[in-house]
Amino acid sequence: MRTIFYISDGTALTAEAFGRAMLSMFPLKVEHKTLAFVDSIEKAQQAVNKINAAYESTGTRPIIFHTFVSLDLKRVITSSKGSSYDFLDYFVAPLSAELEMEARPKTHRTHGIQENGVRDSYDSRIEAVNYSLANDDGSNISDYEDADIILLGVSRTGKTPTSLYLALHYGIKAANYPLTEDDNMENLQLPKPLKPHRHKIFGLTLEAQRLHEIRSKRREGSRYASMQQCRFELQEVEKMYRREAIPFLDSTRFSVEEIAAKILAETNLERHHY
Repeated sequence: MRTIFYISDGTALTAEAFGRAMLSMFPLKVEHKTLAFVDSIEKAQQAVNKINAAYESTGTRPIIFHTFVSLDLKRVITSSKGSSYDFLDYFVAPLSAELEMEARPKTHRTHGIQENGVRDSYDSRIEAVNYSLANDDGSNISDYEDADIILLGVSRTGKTPTSLYLALHYGIKAANYPLTEDDNMENLQLPKPLKPHRHKIFGLTLEAQRLHEIRSKRREGSRYASMQQCRFELQEVEKMYRREAIPFLDSTRFSVEEIAAKILAETNLERHHY
């Protein structure tokens, strides 16, 4: 077991994304620890104490992925007993040479609110999250004109978490609509409220065994969670997807991040990154 620290004077999202991507290439058991907003010498020393304590308790050097604007804070962190990695060290200099421009690091710039007349990514994400919450699970079909995408699928196929992920991370207004027995599964048609917006629809599906497991955690022993019902619903909805030429994804083996990325790759939706 190796202890991994993600540390930054900001959100630590960049350090964590980089570190996890790197670690995914190694068959290694790890314990993740994220230390965000380490923005003073005192906080940096407290972080060092945690790193050194992990070293003393395990006997192996913790791995540190960090991004600091302040060189003073960076020096404190790298004085610890951990092994430090800052990917900016490797890329800023060559990128600066290519751009013929000196880097001017600024705390929180990566994830902060944009200015200079550019559509504010923070505002767009908040607006998109509010939209996705208001249009979750078919609760408000009158606003589909404003949707960037409408996720469709039977109950418990990941529509809500994917909608919220698209909204929060990319500023995409994602509605979702559940297909239920009220939609007459034995002769499943595209629901009437969705027909004017079929060009925005993207379907989600799962393997029957996985859907059975998910539903059983919610309503164990019910007809809703039975393998027979799960298999039937998925067969019918996938037939409808194919008949209506609706693009769809089997999300069984993907995380919500991967599902969102695959949807974006297939739909070419405009992203409002932060």
